[in-house]
Amino acid sequence: MASGRQPDVYACGFCHRASGTGGPENADIAGLPVACFIQQIQDYRSGKRSTALSDRIPQAWMISLAKAANDDEIKAAAEYFAAIKPKKLVDVVETETVPKPTVAGWFFVTKGDEREPIGMRIIETPTDVGRFVNRDARVRFTAYVPPGSVAAGRGLAAKPEIACAACHGERLTGTDVVPGIAGRSPTYIFRQLYEYQHGFRAGPESQPMIEVVKALNEADFLALAAYLGTLER
Repeated sequence: MASGRQPDVYACGFCHRASGTGGPENADIAGLPVACFIQQIQDYRSGKRSTALSDRIPQAWMISLAKAANDDEIKAAAEYFAAIKPKKLVDVVETETVPKPTVAGWFFVTKGDEREPIGMRIIETPTDVGRFVNRDARVRFTAYVPPGSVAAGRGLAAKPEIACAACHGERLTGTDVVPGIAGRSPTYIFRQLYEYQHGFRAGPESQPMIEVVKALNEADFLALAAYLGTLER
Protein backbone atom coordinates (compact mmCIF):
# COMPACT_ATOMS: atom_id res chain seq x y z
CA MET A 1 0.00 0.00 0.00
CA ALA A 2 2.85 2.36 0.83
CA SER A 3 5.44 1.63 -1.85
CA GLY A 4 3.95 -0.70 -4.44
CA ARG A 5 6.31 -2.79 -6.56
CA GLN A 6 8.56 -1.06 -9.01
CA PRO A 7 8.31 -0.37 -11.85
CA ASP A 8 4.68 -1.07 -12.76
CA VAL A 9 2.65 -1.58 -9.57
CA TYR A 10 1.96 1.87 -8.15
CA ALA A 11 1.52 2.31 -4.41
CA CYS A 12 -2.22 2.24 -3.68
CA GLY A 13 -1.80 4.97 -1.10
CA PHE A 14 -0.35 7.44 -3.61
CA CYS A 15 -3.76 8.01 -5.23
CA HIS A 16 -6.22 6.53 -2.74
CA ARG A 17 -4.41 7.70 0.41
CA ALA A 18 -3.20 5.34 3.13
CA SER A 19 -6.69 4.93 4.58
CA GLY A 20 -8.41 4.57 1.21
CA THR A 21 -10.31 7.85 1.22
CA GLY A 22 -9.20 8.81 -2.29
CA GLY A 23 -10.69 11.96 -3.80
CA PRO A 24 -13.22 13.12 -6.39
CA GLU A 25 -10.76 12.27 -9.16
CA ASN A 26 -10.61 8.57 -8.27
CA ALA A 27 -12.49 6.54 -5.64
CA ASP A 28 -12.89 6.05 -1.92
CA ILE A 29 -12.04 2.36 -1.52
CA ALA A 30 -12.12 2.09 2.29
CA GLY A 31 -14.47 -0.66 3.41
CA LEU A 32 -15.04 -2.14 -0.04
CA PRO A 33 -15.96 -5.84 0.17
CA VAL A 34 -13.00 -8.04 -0.73
CA ALA A 35 -14.85 -9.81 -3.55
CA CYS A 36 -15.99 -6.49 -5.03
CA PHE A 37 -12.47 -5.06 -4.91
CA ILE A 38 -10.98 -8.09 -6.62
CA GLN A 39 -13.70 -8.12 -9.28
CA GLN A 40 -13.04 -4.48 -10.17
CA ILE A 41 -9.35 -5.20 -10.67
CA GLN A 42 -10.25 -8.17 -12.87
CA ASP A 43 -12.59 -5.92 -14.86
CA TYR A 44 -9.80 -3.40 -15.38
CA ARG A 45 -7.55 -6.25 -16.53
CA SER A 46 -10.07 -7.66 -18.98
CA GLY A 47 -11.25 -4.33 -20.41
CA LYS A 48 -14.75 -4.69 -18.94
CA ARG A 49 -14.10 -1.50 -16.96
CA SER A 50 -12.50 1.49 -18.63
CA THR A 51 -13.31 5.21 -18.90
CA ALA A 52 -15.24 7.67 -21.03
CA LEU A 53 -12.02 9.67 -21.49
CA SER A 54 -9.33 7.48 -23.01
CA ASP A 55 -6.51 9.71 -21.77
CA ARG A 56 -7.85 10.11 -18.22
CA ILE A 57 -4.80 9.49 -16.04
CA PRO A 58 -6.45 8.00 -12.89
CA GLN A 59 -8.10 5.22 -14.91
CA ALA A 60 -5.08 4.74 -17.16
CA TRP A 61 -2.96 4.11 -14.07
CA MET A 62 -5.52 1.71 -12.62
CA ILE A 63 -5.66 -0.30 -15.85
CA SER A 64 -1.87 -0.44 -15.97
CA LEU A 65 -1.65 -1.50 -12.32
CA ALA A 66 -4.35 -4.15 -12.69
CA LYS A 67 -2.45 -5.77 -15.53
CA ALA A 68 0.88 -5.67 -13.66
CA ALA A 69 -0.21 -6.75 -10.17
CA ASN A 70 -0.30 -10.43 -9.28
CA ASP A 71 -3.18 -12.18 -7.54
CA ASP A 72 -1.50 -12.20 -4.13
CA GLU A 73 -0.88 -8.44 -4.31
CA ILE A 74 -4.48 -7.78 -5.32
CA LYS A 75 -5.82 -9.96 -2.50
CA ALA A 76 -3.56 -8.23 0.04
CA ALA A 77 -4.79 -4.80 -1.09
CA ALA A 78 -8.43 -5.93 -1.03
CA GLU A 79 -8.14 -7.25 2.52
CA TYR A 80 -6.27 -4.18 3.73
CA PHE A 81 -8.83 -1.68 2.48
CA ALA A 82 -11.84 -3.85 3.42
CA ALA A 83 -10.71 -3.70 7.05
CA ILE A 84 -10.84 0.13 7.16
CA LYS A 85 -14.07 1.77 8.28
CA PRO A 86 -15.15 4.30 5.61
CA LYS A 87 -15.65 7.94 6.59
CA LYS A 88 -18.00 10.59 5.27
CA LEU A 89 -15.79 13.49 4.20
CA VAL A 90 -18.10 15.47 1.91
CA ASP A 91 -20.55 18.25 2.69
CA VAL A 92 -23.22 18.80 0.05
CA VAL A 93 -24.29 22.43 -0.40
CA GLU A 94 -27.19 23.50 -2.62
CA THR A 95 -26.57 26.89 -4.20
CA GLU A 96 -27.50 29.06 -7.18
CA THR A 97 -23.93 30.32 -7.54
CA VAL A 98 -20.57 28.75 -6.87
CA PRO A 99 -17.04 30.07 -6.34
CA LYS A 100 -15.46 30.13 -9.82
CA PRO A 101 -13.54 26.85 -10.19
CA THR A 102 -10.43 25.84 -12.05
CA VAL A 103 -9.08 22.34 -12.64
CA ALA A 104 -5.89 21.17 -10.95
CA GLY A 105 -4.73 17.56 -10.96
CA TRP A 106 -8.07 16.14 -12.17
CA PHE A 107 -10.13 17.88 -9.48
CA PHE A 108 -11.69 21.31 -9.00
CA VAL A 109 -10.18 24.05 -6.85
CA THR A 110 -11.67 27.44 -6.05
CA LYS A 111 -10.01 30.65 -4.92
CA GLY A 112 -10.98 34.25 -4.67
CA ASP A 113 -14.40 35.78 -4.26
CA GLU A 114 -15.65 35.57 -7.86
CA ARG A 115 -18.80 33.50 -8.26
CA GLU A 116 -20.72 32.16 -11.25
CA PRO A 117 -24.04 30.35 -11.81
CA ILE A 118 -23.76 26.67 -10.98
CA GLY A 119 -25.99 25.55 -13.85
CA MET A 120 -26.37 21.77 -13.98
CA ARG A 121 -23.02 20.92 -12.42
CA ILE A 122 -21.41 19.40 -9.37
CA ILE A 123 -18.44 21.47 -8.24
CA GLU A 124 -16.60 19.45 -5.60
CA THR A 125 -13.52 20.95 -4.00
CA PRO A 126 -11.18 20.13 -1.09
CA THR A 127 -11.42 22.53 1.83
CA ASP A 128 -7.61 22.57 2.05
CA VAL A 129 -5.95 22.02 -1.32
CA GLY A 130 -2.42 21.88 0.08
CA ARG A 131 -3.22 19.13 2.56
CA PHE A 132 -5.14 17.16 -0.06
CA VAL A 133 -2.29 17.35 -2.57
CA ASN A 134 0.05 16.16 0.18
CA ARG A 135 -2.13 13.05 0.64
CA ASP A 136 -3.78 14.00 3.93
CA ALA A 137 -6.66 11.53 4.21
CA ARG A 138 -8.53 13.72 6.72
CA VAL A 139 -9.29 16.58 4.31
CA ARG A 140 -12.98 17.32 3.85
CA PHE A 141 -14.72 18.35 0.63
CA THR A 142 -17.56 20.65 -0.29
CA ALA A 143 -19.78 19.52 -3.16
CA TYR A 144 -21.85 22.37 -4.55
CA VAL A 145 -25.03 21.25 -6.36
CA PRO A 146 -28.06 23.04 -7.85
CA PRO A 147 -30.98 23.87 -5.52
CA GLY A 148 -33.49 21.04 -5.19
CA SER A 149 -30.97 18.35 -6.11
CA VAL A 150 -31.05 16.49 -2.81
CA ALA A 151 -34.83 16.18 -2.65
CA ALA A 152 -34.98 15.12 -6.29
CA GLY A 153 -32.34 12.47 -5.68
CA ARG A 154 -34.12 11.18 -2.59
CA GLY A 155 -37.26 10.70 -4.64
CA LEU A 156 -35.42 8.95 -7.45
CA ALA A 157 -33.59 6.58 -5.10
CA ALA A 158 -36.91 5.37 -3.68
CA LYS A 159 -38.61 4.71 -7.03
CA PRO A 160 -39.37 1.00 -7.57
CA GLU A 161 -37.53 0.94 -10.89
CA ILE A 162 -34.39 2.32 -9.21
CA ALA A 163 -34.69 1.11 -5.59
CA CYS A 164 -31.07 1.64 -4.57
CA ALA A 165 -31.72 -0.08 -1.24
CA ALA A 166 -32.61 -3.37 -2.93
CA CYS A 167 -28.93 -4.04 -3.67
CA HIS A 168 -26.97 -1.56 -1.55
CA GLY A 169 -28.77 -2.21 1.73
CA GLU A 170 -31.44 -0.37 3.67
CA ARG A 171 -29.10 2.47 4.66
CA LEU A 172 -27.21 2.27 1.34
CA THR A 173 -24.03 1.44 3.24
CA GLY A 174 -23.50 -1.79 1.33
CA THR A 175 -23.52 -5.50 2.14
CA ASP A 176 -20.88 -8.22 2.36
CA VAL A 177 -20.62 -8.29 -1.43
CA VAL A 178 -22.10 -5.00 -2.66
CA PRO A 179 -20.32 -1.65 -2.08
CA GLY A 180 -21.88 1.13 -0.07
CA ILE A 181 -22.96 4.26 -1.92
CA ALA A 182 -23.97 6.44 1.05
CA GLY A 183 -21.73 9.42 1.80
CA ARG A 184 -19.55 8.98 -1.27
CA SER A 185 -18.15 11.76 -3.43
CA PRO A 186 -20.97 13.07 -5.65
CA THR A 187 -18.46 13.55 -8.45
CA TYR A 188 -17.49 9.89 -8.24
CA ILE A 189 -21.12 8.70 -8.12
CA PHE A 190 -22.05 10.79 -11.17
CA ARG A 191 -19.06 9.44 -13.10
CA GLN A 192 -19.97 5.83 -12.34
CA LEU A 193 -23.61 6.26 -13.36
CA TYR A 194 -22.49 7.86 -16.61
CA GLU A 195 -20.01 5.10 -17.33
CA TYR A 196 -22.54 2.34 -16.62
CA GLN A 197 -24.95 3.99 -19.06
CA HIS A 198 -22.36 4.37 -21.79
CA GLY A 199 -20.85 0.89 -21.56
CA PHE A 200 -17.59 1.69 -19.81
CA ARG A 201 -18.50 -0.52 -16.84
CA ALA A 202 -19.67 -3.88 -18.09
CA GLY A 203 -18.26 -6.45 -15.67
CA PRO A 204 -20.29 -9.50 -14.60
CA GLU A 205 -21.86 -7.67 -11.63
CA SER A 206 -22.80 -4.59 -13.66
CA GLN A 207 -26.06 -5.72 -15.27
CA PRO A 208 -28.40 -4.52 -12.47
CA MET A 209 -26.83 -1.04 -12.62
CA ILE A 210 -26.93 -0.98 -16.42
CA GLU A 211 -30.66 -1.72 -16.27
CA VAL A 212 -31.24 1.02 -13.66
CA VAL A 213 -29.49 3.78 -15.63
CA LYS A 214 -31.07 3.02 -19.01
CA ALA A 215 -33.99 5.39 -18.51
CA LEU A 216 -32.10 8.08 -16.56
CA ASN A 217 -30.52 11.29 -17.83
CA GLU A 218 -27.63 13.38 -16.57
CA ALA A 219 -29.91 15.55 -14.43
CA ASP A 220 -31.03 12.36 -12.69
CA PHE A 221 -27.42 11.30 -12.18
CA LEU A 222 -26.65 14.66 -10.60
CA ALA A 223 -29.66 14.46 -8.27
CA LEU A 224 -28.85 10.92 -7.14
CA ALA A 225 -25.21 11.83 -6.57
CA ALA A 226 -26.16 14.88 -4.50
CA TYR A 227 -28.60 12.92 -2.34
CA LEU A 228 -26.21 10.03 -1.72
CA GLY A 229 -23.50 12.48 -0.71
CA THR A 230 -25.64 13.70 2.21
CA LEU A 231 -25.99 10.26 3.79
CA GLU A 232 -23.93 8.87 6.64
CA ARG A 233 -21.63 5.94 5.93
